[in-house]
Amino acid sequence: MSASGSQHGGLPVLALARDAGERLVFGEVTVLLRVTSEESGGAFTLFEEVPPLVDTPRHVHAREDELFYSLEGEHLIEVGAEEHAIGPGGLVLGPRGVPHAQRRVVPGRGRLLVLTSPGGLEGFFRALAAAHAAGTLGPEAYAAASERHGMTWLP
Repeated sequence: MSASGSQHGGLPVLALARDAGERLVFGEVTVLLRVTSEESGGAFTLFEEVPPLVDTPRHVHAREDELFYSLEGEHLIEVGAEEHAIGPGGLVLGPRGVPHAQRRVVPGRGRLLVLTSPGGLEGFFRALAAAHAAGTLGPEAYAAASERHGMTWLP
């Protein structure tokens, strides 16, 4: 991330190249943090799910609204009782407190940009990446990170 040095409303002007950001790996998942909560003054977190994409099981966020935007590929986003198919340029909003899940039409394919508001969800990803690096990524690490970040996984 580069900041131009100028500030507007207390935030720096940010400019990123296509694949710039903090890359976090845990298990088969790679997340590219494009804008962190710290950089947005707590307003949002913006991250990209990097191929190969892993489907995300049904879960609920207690704190964040989550907006899914398809950059490439076909995605199925389930929000509540509805399933939405989106391709490039399509988006779906998953409000906090509403169960949601996502999967790919072609397993592993595509790119998905995700904005969560307010910011802070990057802490979940950082905790899992740290557990992965330490060789302790497993159900206990997921449970601890989920509890700390207000996420509940559903059957």
